[in-house]
Amino acid sequence: MDAMAGKVALVTGAARGMGRAHAVTLASRGADVVALDVCAEFDTTDYPGATTDDLAETVRLVQAQGRRILAVQADVRDPEAVAAVVADGVERFGRLDVVVANAGIIRVSDTDRRAQTFRDVVEVNLIGAWNTVDAAIPAMVAGGRGGSVVLVSSTQGIRAAGTDRAGIQGYAASKRALVALMQVWADQLAEHSIRVNVIHPSGVATDMILNETTMALSAAGDPWLVSQRNALPIALLQPEQIAAAVAWLTSDEASFVTGTSWPLDAGFTLRS
Repeated sequence: MDAMAGKVALVTGAARGMGRAHAVTLASRGADVVALDVCAEFDTTDYPGATTDDLAETVRLVQAQGRRILAVQADVRDPEAVAAVVADGVERFGRLDVVVANAGIIRVSDTDRRAQTFRDVVEVNLIGAWNTVDAAIPAMVAGGRGGSVVLVSSTQGIRAAGTDRAGIQGYAASKRALVALMQVWADQLAEHSIRVNVIHPSGVATDMILNETTMALSAAGDPWLVSQRNALPIALLQPEQIAAAVAWLTSDEASFVTGTSWPLDAGFTLRS
């Protein structure tokens, strides 16, 4: 498939999980990739962070699709670092057409470091997304070819489940705020034929869920986790399923779609 032939996509949080799936799927459709990931541990999360080996595997998988990739270890919370990655990508590949602002963290369990946990989650999920898109906009506008931006939210960004846990509160708040940013950017960039949309997956089989802490809470019947159920008999979506939807949304076939919120959720938001 060559629906993305000649295009260049920036993907954050690209070392593993959904980010890797986005990078590989877009490459399989012909795109070259700029892959960014911090590849580090967060003191306030409760699961292991991505590693440089994870990012190297993303590189291998993209190259196996016959596409070029620039992979950089950088923190989306650092606007100068993100701007440098964008500049390097444009210098290397000559253009930027697609942005998938995917980088995100959560903490599901309780913590004594409530304020710092809330701040860390919001800074990665929300400020990181703003840094990413804000850095990319000038290059996309200057290209004069239009383009597509996808912000990766969550079903928590549509219907937040009640909890006193700071990590989940920060996650829901940051994911809901992405909708507002999407609407602002979609309106701002429409005249340049740059489309901006947000997706809302329910649980996806990534390290954010498939880790010792979350599995232990689930086995213990944690009330918040128990409440997270899809309408369809699908326990967890696969990263490749979400990436396939994003690949269409960023393609020319979706050239008329902007300013939308997509629940990619196996019917999760049908249930109150």
